[in-house]
Amino acid sequence: MTAATDPAIRGEPVTAATAPVPSDRETVALLARALRYAGPFWVRLTAKFGLVMLSIVPRLLLPWPVKIIIDHVIRGVPVGDPSVPYPAFLWPVLKPLVGLSPSEILLWMLAIQAVLVIAIGGLGSTSAEVDHTEDDLANGRDMATRTENEANWGHSFVAGLLGLFEFRFTLRLTQAFNHHYRSRLFERIQALPITAFDDARIGDAVYRLMYDTPSITRAVYRLLLVPTAGVLALLVTVAVLRMVYGDTPGIAGSAFAFLPLSMVIALGFGALLRRRARTARDAGATTTTSLEEGFANIVAVQSLGAEGRQRARFERDSWAAFGDYRALVLATIAAIGAGAIPALVLSGWLYVTLTDLVIRGELSTGDFAVVFIYFVQIAGYSTRIGSLWLQVQDAAAGLGRVFSLMDHPAEEDPADAQPLAPVRRGVRVEDLHVRYPDGTEAVRGVSFEAPVGSLTALVGPAGAGKTTIAYAIPRFVQPDSGRVLIDEADVARVTRESLRSQIGFVFQETALFDASVEANIRVGLPGASDAQVRRAAAAAGADEFIETLPDDYGTRLGRAGGKLSVGQKQRLAIARALVREAPILIFDEPSSALDTETEQKLVATLLEAARTRCVVVISHRLSSVRAADQILFVAEGRILERGSHDELMARPDGAYRRFVALQTRGLD
Repeated sequence: MTAATDPAIRGEPVTAATAPVPSDRETVALLARALRYAGPFWVRLTAKFGLVMLSIVPRLLLPWPVKIIIDHVIRGVPVGDPSVPYPAFLWPVLKPLVGLSPSEILLWMLAIQAVLVIAIGGLGSTSAEVDHTEDDLANGRDMATRTENEANWGHSFVAGLLGLFEFRFTLRLTQAFNHHYRSRLFERIQALPITAFDDARIGDAVYRLMYDTPSITRAVYRLLLVPTAGVLALLVTVAVLRMVYGDTPGIAGSAFAFLPLSMVIALGFGALLRRRARTARDAGATTTTSLEEGFANIVAVQSLGAEGRQRARFERDSWAAFGDYRALVLATIAAIGAGAIPALVLSGWLYVTLTDLVIRGELSTGDFAVVFIYFVQIAGYSTRIGSLWLQVQDAAAGLGRVFSLMDHPAEEDPADAQPLAPVRRGVRVEDLHVRYPDGTEAVRGVSFEAPVGSLTALVGPAGAGKTTIAYAIPRFVQPDSGRVLIDEADVARVTRESLRSQIGFVFQETALFDASVEANIRVGLPGASDAQVRRAAAAAGADEFIETLPDDYGTRLGRAGGKLSVGQKQRLAIARALVREAPILIFDEPSSALDTETEQKLVATLLEAARTRCVVVISHRLSSVRAADQILFVAEGRILERGSHDELMARPDGAYRRFVALQTRGLD
């Protein structure tokens, strides 16, 4: 699956039928790619491996306190009796117990238990009684809340001081890993072409950034620790068992049977879990999209009385997300159930076999507990190793969604790109052709010059290609053929940073931040002085309303500048471009929301700027372009006419003249 085949990135609705599911080969490639992101953390991951192995040691000790109490306290067999064997590593603990009475042995065991509680959380008679440390605090029952836990996951097989240390170490490692991965994705999104999300769903991108990225930590932990720490723990446990009991019970072989059983189940259910996980994540992203669009367009929703329809849409998407997650849970239960019956049969057979050995006197009652608990441990390790493929399917679905977004073609400088020198002469467009992704031509054979010291206006009906032509100058769009030159330097061969640092662009749709007025203006030039900020605001005609705000330039504007009118937002956007003092200024409909008086001030500002800069203006309002040095009338992607206002109006049947006449009649 690639960015080109991902319907969510293409802006298409995603359903269970259209959601792309990685194949087995693609899944392996995704997991291998995830491991490469672990490179910067290999030292800490090695330390995590050591902590996991250290936390497994208490599990080896788990059965022996039970055996000591049963055989030496309850049955009264003296410690050291050859009929009650122990591994060599336990003798430092057992030696002080030799010759003690059952009650004294019990007191010793209680003291040892107290020490173990402090160090590792204690030991009990079963594996369930070994405390452990984890942080799944508010584990919701949908994909988003569960993956939020994965981004802040910490765990240890033990508790106590050792468990607390490992938990904190793992938590910090998980957060650092997720931060690194999430930041790389955000960086990649920032590097996408400005047109990348014209048709895509912003909510889906947010979901991928926040809820799909945590897939990497669980995947990497499992891929690195299960085949290493799991195998070593398995071999050590088998070695201890055979050291004490040899091959008599046949315990190791019985427990090893869980390994092929788990592998068969993993191969049978892997694709199903991957498909369900992908669908659940896509459904969660759809819910996030509904939420984002509902909030972003809340004014339109309320003004049109569409609250009920919007609520119904969100409720439908939200409930579908829960339903798809339930389907994932059911698939997981089915996989577990497929292995549960043979596992119960095997465990039951071993229980009967061990009971028979105890009755025949070949094992003591304490030995029964030791052997059975080790059987459970070996079976657990075998199951974890054998089901590794099954365990990473959910993560693979999340990784696939993240990597498909990362693989979306980003803006990149060519290998031989050079910095653009300070602009002195201006812009020249040569035979420019631009096509939409569907092959439709947006711009066809456009050529013109816009020298420094002039004002060039692009005029024409909506959809004529004016904005696309302007986008080609700062390289927001890549031409299919033709060139854009600045001082004879092809913009395709210069670095983006040097190119865009010399261009001030005011977009048709104003984008403001929930920050102060001066902070919004300084987006154009972070190091701008107070004098520069105020000078740009005055030139844009924004100083008048700014001074009426509660804290003038320090007033916070709210989300997307919600405290301002459309015209006020537009004036701030113009001030943001002017503060850069860039040699090239491009304005896309700068006066569309301005009153007549403010527009006149803006025109005067543009004419003043055009004395020393190259200014390009896109406008439908003729009053904004009448004084331009040259007017380019654009229709159907072509320049039909060019000249000054007076020259174009002198053409009796000219397209520009007809355009002016239509506007004039419309005003009348």
